[in-house]
Amino acid sequence: MINAKVKDFLDIKGFGDRLTEHSETIDTVEHAAQQIGCTEPEIAKTLSFIVEEKPVIVVMAGDGKVNSSKFKSVFHTKPHMIPRDQVEDITGFQPGGVCPFAVPAGIPIWLDISMKRFEYVHPAGGNEFTSVKITPDELEEITEIQGWCDVCKGWEGGIKKWNLKT
Repeated sequence: MINAKVKDFLDIKGFGDRLTEHSETIDTVEHAAQQIGCTEPEIAKTLSFIVEEKPVIVVMAGDGKVNSSKFKSVFHTKPHMIPRDQVEDITGFQPGGVCPFAVPAGIPIWLDISMKRFEYVHPAGGNEFTSVKITPDELEEITEIQGWCDVCKGWEGGIKKWNLKT
């Protein structure tokens, strides 16, 4: 089932045709890559954190893992994910479907540089059965991001290959 608020958001931005509904769950990076037919790193996982008692969303490549010291250098606190049983109440999306589209006002969105090495990334589309094919630049363009950040580890092998600077 399509998430109506995400579909409306994407339609308004001119990206409604990029929303894909899958027959099986894409609730994990592995499941998403299998359903979409891409590599796991190309999945844009959207994680929700509590920073200074307020929610923050960070979208990163599927092979990225949050690095505590990098996270702290950006957000001035250790990373604390929103508890699973509170994710939907806070973000408006169920775990496995959190996305950077149609996010409630007041929740800042950050994009991690780990995604910049890909032509396309695939964030969830508001539930665990939908995804959106989008370039990192398009993702930046249509979402009201705070900016790009560098809070991940585990993907850096692609820096030289993709001429990325950290």
